[in-house]
Amino acid sequence: MRFSFRVVFGAIGLWIAAAVVPGIHLEGALTLAAAALVLGVVNAVVKPIAIFLTFPITLVTLGLFLMVINAGMLALVASLFRDFQIDGFWSALFGALIVSLVSWIASLGVSPDGRVDVIRVEDRPR
Repeated sequence: MRFSFRVVFGAIGLWIAAAVVPGIHLEGALTLAAAALVLGVVNAVVKPIAIFLTFPITLVTLGLFLMVINAGMLALVASLFRDFQIDGFWSALFGALIVSLVSWIASLGVSPDGRVDVIRVEDRPR
């Protein structure tokens, strides 16, 4: 269930990144959905390996190298699709920043066990 939320919000992040970042070109809803699904799998399988292998440089840069890893994961996914193209490193970096930001905001409403938390503000009697 939680993976499904990540894929949906990853698709929203990709859509926003394609609309905002000039160097990201994404055509078609099917490509968007497939790219979001593949990005979720890549982030679950490949990204932890990349983080482990680059741990010393991540430590030296105080974690900023994680953005480069995110850009690499996005570029890897883009290389698998004909209708999803990224023009260069900076486009990938800004796109990854947007996708990460959207996913982070969305994850604030999902609990660790996969439940969606709904916050209600009740009217108080005065």
